Amino acid sequence: MNRIFLVRHGENRANLTKEFSSRLVDYPLTEKGRLQAAQTAAYFRDRGIQAVYSSPLKRASETAQIIAAALDLPVTILEQFREVDVGLLEQRPPTAEAWEQHNRLIGDWFTGHPERHFPEGENYHELLARMLSGLTQVLQDQQDHNLIIVGHGGIFTFTLPHLCPQVTPEDLRYVENHNCSITEILMRNENGELRGELIRYGYHGHLSGKAAELVSGVPKQGEL
Repeated sequence: MNRIFLVRHGENRANLTKEFSSRLVDYPLTEKGRLQAAQTAAYFRDRGIQAVYSSPLKRASETAQIIAAALDLPVTILEQFREVDVGLLEQRPPTAEAWEQHNRLIGDWFTGHPERHFPEGENYHELLARMLSGLTQVLQDQQDHNLIIVGHGGIFTFTLPHLCPQVTPEDLRYVENHNCSITEILMRNENGELRGELIRYGYHGHLSGKAAELVSGVPKQGEL
């Protein structure tokens, strides 16, 4: 069994502007985001991490590089861990209407319509398939290792109920996965099927000072 730490990236500009960001929009970390990554690196120093993987987006890869440098490890970039592809929404201003469309489609995924696509983007089946593909690649020939995957709140949160059968979407509804929060999973391969046990979701107690001044990943009512 392997222990996987799913780490959401540090703060970037899109967190402040509420822009959708999966392919066209790709900001680096803010100063606070770099501080969050450094404090996350300190958290992992004595946890016996064997490998670090990352989404290709700048905010994730920069977070991973800061963590990996502190652990004297390389970073392996995997396309599979990119954020949810929201298609044409990424080309639109981050209005309340755009976010309403986003949230409505995510709601559809978990109320019996996982086949529904973001316009020119992906549906839940496609999102889950690439998450599982990435995990399978990460876990190949690994046994009893501690591994870090740096990625995004959407792909991590939306696929977690499949990865950990004891978790439901409703369990996660009111717990935000903040910047540089850590979700810890024990994962095993059962006859070719990945099965996880959730140990901790969205932990951010390792952040302090300015790094702990967390910004919501979604706009609040009236913010846009």
